[in-house]
Amino acid sequence: MGRDVLVVDDNAKIVEVLSAYLKTEGFDVRTASDGPGAVSAVQERRPDIALLDIMLPGIDGIELTRRFQREYGLPVILVTAKTDEVDRLIGLEIGADDYISKPFSPREVVARVKAVLRRVDGSVALSGGVMRLGDLEIDTERRDVRRAGTSVELTRTEFDILAAMAAHPGRVYTRLQLLESVSGDAFEGYERTIDAHVKNLRRKLGDDPREPLYVRTVFGVGYKVDAE
Repeated sequence: MGRDVLVVDDNAKIVEVLSAYLKTEGFDVRTASDGPGAVSAVQERRPDIALLDIMLPGIDGIELTRRFQREYGLPVILVTAKTDEVDRLIGLEIGADDYISKPFSPREVVARVKAVLRRVDGSVALSGGVMRLGDLEIDTERRDVRRAGTSVELTRTEFDILAAMAAHPGRVYTRLQLLESVSGDAFEGYERTIDAHVKNLRRKLGDDPREPLYVRTVFGVGYKVDAE
């Protein structure tokens, strides 16, 4: 049996095309056309990942993502027709693992689904248990981050970005390298998702973006964490 993907969109043609491509790649596909239908599908049997259109009847994709993350820890890829919504969506702390903008290539959607599942399955493969950066403690086995002893709640992607950089303090990562390190693939055009996740990460760590203590910007290149 293949991995179970839930495709939720009120556009029947999109559902048909995505289902066909995913099934060809060996996925088991279930579908829903609105928010309540998506809730029922997940309650009936938790999928391995959900593809959610944002503008859904009944319950929109943003609220569904919040609910599925909170209640099931379900990996979610959001689908949006408005590219100017991307930063806002990523910045809402709703826990989405990725986003896809319409119009899209079905093959790329399949690749993104595989990338997110690889990240969820393997997470960031790091050794050393607990890493320390100043007053930050990053426990890669428990996926726990503490600042000065206080727990910091991060999304899966935020944790993976921080842990990847913390494993090599001082090393500068390009956005594409960070995408590759947390997903196993680097897709050009998705680099600004890293910027949005880093923005969230800094805020949760209490890091001043103008004079950050933890995640530093290397202008024209990418990001790093300091060794100190």
